[in-house]
Amino acid sequence: MSSEMFDADAKTLNRFVMRQSHDHDLVILMNAIGTSCKLIASAVQRAGIASLYGLAGEMNSTGDDQKKLDVLADDMMINALVNSGVCSVLVSEEKEEPIIVPPGRSGKFCVAFDPLDGSSNIDCNVSVGTIFSVYEKKPGSDGTADDLLRSGADCVCAGYVAYSSAVEMVFTFRGGSVHGFCLDPTIGEFIHTRPNMLFPQDGGKKIYSANEGNSKHWDEPIKNTVEHFKGNGYAARYVGSMVADIHRTILYGGIYLYPADNKSPKGKLRLLYEGIPMAMIIEQAGGIASTGLFQGKIGKVSELVPDEIHAKCPIIMGGKRDVQVLMDEYTAAGLTPPAL
Repeated sequence: MSSEMFDADAKTLNRFVMRQSHDHDLVILMNAIGTSCKLIASAVQRAGIASLYGLAGEMNSTGDDQKKLDVLADDMMINALVNSGVCSVLVSEEKEEPIIVPPGRSGKFCVAFDPLDGSSNIDCNVSVGTIFSVYEKKPGSDGTADDLLRSGADCVCAGYVAYSSAVEMVFTFRGGSVHGFCLDPTIGEFIHTRPNMLFPQDGGKKIYSANEGNSKHWDEPIKNTVEHFKGNGYAARYVGSMVADIHRTILYGGIYLYPADNKSPKGKLRLLYEGIPMAMIIEQAGGIASTGLFQGKIGKVSELVPDEIHAKCPIIMGGKRDVQVLMDEYTAAGLTPPAL
């Protein structure tokens, strides 16, 4: 077997985090997240054989039916993070209340996560993912939910993992660039494969991604924007798993829309473990993450402050070429959107 098939200098996740941050606690944290995501990847890949399809018979914090894999993935994340020794507060989509780590095992980080995003797709074998955001405790805090009730400006690190034909982790540190890591199953490590990920500067492929089943509830600017895309050669691509849709949008370009509407005036996505981390990644990859029209104004998702741990938000994510179409529609409707 040729030696060229082996990397004698593998650029692993732990090595990258240490080089970028020089923070041993952050290395431990990302190692714990990476380990839990490897466990989740294994469970997702063996779901059919291990009889993990179907409902668990419960509902999560936001009223969605829990799947068996939801519960298992949540336990994997919680166990890894509680036992890492560097976390004080955990917020999971699957738990109504925050998890406070006992003092003997607590550390400086607070982590919010959706352990298995897109779980409605599990039983039909469509891509799912994990999303997370990381904060540090406020000075003098012993670790409470209030440490997480802050805008994206205070987010230390944000990322997601896509479980599909390959297992990919994409994350960024505050103020840094976006990087991608692919799980090498032969050595069980995430390897740095996508350095400095950037949104296509020309907007990329003409793709719009939205749940058009909600279109009757949208405001007129959103409806007009989607009609503009349809009339100008755009393709519709909507997986229904946020990780899959955002990953494609970063790599290929286009726009992802999940706006506030008459049915869900506060939006549908959760701010702490969907909106803020994805906004941070998109913006630091050179894209735009807007709220659209939300609570009477148009702003940035990263500037929203959650009023409770499962607060919701709308999201419009993409490049300037496509987001500007929506901003022009808002202007035509007599609103004053911010300059992009």
